[in-house]
Amino acid sequence: MSVDSPAAEPVSRAQKLQLAAVMTAAALLYTVHSLLRFRNFEAKGYDLGIFDQAVRQYALLKPPIVPVKGVDFHLLGDHFHPIIAALAPLYWVWPDPRMLNLAMIVLLVSSALPVYLFARGHLGHRGALLTASALLLWWPFQAMVNWDFHEVAFGVPLMAWIIWAFERRRHWLVVGLAVTLLLVREDMGVTVLAVGIVMAVHRQWAKAALLAVAGVGGYLVTTSVLIPLFAPPEAMSYWQYTALGPTAGAAILFMLSHPLRTVALLFNHELKVLLWLMSFVPLALLPFFSPYVILGAPILLSRLFNDRLNTWAPVYQYDAILAPILIMAAVDVLSKIIRRTGRTGLRVGAPAYLLGLALVCTLFIHAVFPFGRTVTGQNWTMPDVAQAQQRAVDRIPNGVCVEAADTAVPHLVDRTYVGLHGDIGDDLSSWMIIDFNAEELGGWDPLTPAQALERARGLGFEVVTEDDHGIWVLRRDIPVSPVCADYLPYD
Repeated sequence: MSVDSPAAEPVSRAQKLQLAAVMTAAALLYTVHSLLRFRNFEAKGYDLGIFDQAVRQYALLKPPIVPVKGVDFHLLGDHFHPIIAALAPLYWVWPDPRMLNLAMIVLLVSSALPVYLFARGHLGHRGALLTASALLLWWPFQAMVNWDFHEVAFGVPLMAWIIWAFERRRHWLVVGLAVTLLLVREDMGVTVLAVGIVMAVHRQWAKAALLAVAGVGGYLVTTSVLIPLFAPPEAMSYWQYTALGPTAGAAILFMLSHPLRTVALLFNHELKVLLWLMSFVPLALLPFFSPYVILGAPILLSRLFNDRLNTWAPVYQYDAILAPILIMAAVDVLSKIIRRTGRTGLRVGAPAYLLGLALVCTLFIHAVFPFGRTVTGQNWTMPDVAQAQQRAVDRIPNGVCVEAADTAVPHLVDRTYVGLHGDIGDDLSSWMIIDFNAEELGGWDPLTPAQALERARGLGFEVVTEDDHGIWVLRRDIPVSPVCADYLPYD
């Protein structure tokens, strides 16, 4: 930041209050939307139920055994995200899955602070305030709140602070923040390597080398040692890049020997094209001209090379960590354009345009900007199906083993041993909730409602509630297994 930059003066009390007001308003909107989703049975076992069970076990000072993933399933054998254990003390205050969403909201909203400080150095206070506001209303943040808690929420403010620290030339702080990313998720090692590349751009060679070693080493240790240590023998492989090759080595060889075919894979589906367009076109392609875009490259490319279609869709939590990276990269380039052209009106005009676009899309494009459902009141009334689901959940006694529909799981995690249909074996559950409004009921090998009902009858279950707006409750008279009885301190 140069001495004649728009942010040469310290942040005034009035400016701090304005930023606080923006962040508070965003937090309130996020919270209302999240609570309405939970009440309306839109939250799911994947992922809210999974993370609740893990953090709940951490709070009990136990390993993160998660029945939603299977009997005796240790969650660190699925993904390596020990940072979520930091949320355990929150469950000593309020042991409820909604607490995780509140924590996620705090993490997301806090990202506005480094984005504001970074943008203020380039655009001045008004431009920075508009930039932070646009970030908080931008579609990746809306998508994440609409999907519920995920470990990537920790990475969002970390990435924003990394870019701010780069800008302030606080390179050791960058190193510390980047290494912390290794606790967020196993694939963050590649992002740490990307941070090292940007560090090299800043000519901090020793620190760049340190980050490269930490990134590559962290990735190899977590994927080759730590996750296999906790994973059950039958756990699925998370190598899901078969278009590049059957192994990481084969994938690297393919990319080196077939660069054009590799690039083509990034655009070979309409969802991939849509993701590119939504990520970069509203920002006028500016992030491509900033070195900070390198920080987001591993995250974006790993999604586009992935075999799973849902990783390409712009409606999940995956894009939240990219949002501050791309917006801050755009600001970096925009400030250079302003300096070279003298068009100072862009300091306010450009971020005002982005905020205006977010507002319009929130009102009219709810598929990608889901807060519009809350703003327009579409989700204020509890649907009949949700009321039927609540009646079904209320029938389940405390301390029992339950197989439940995906949307019922978050409402049972605090007082039962609950898993998805077919994922906890045939001998544990004494209660079931089947939702015929869903095409499939979730889990490793999802059952259809009809399959689940047929299986239940074959296991000796009897109907308690039949077809209440498509919701069925069934039970069988068997003793509660010690596996379930010992899982939680039931009241």
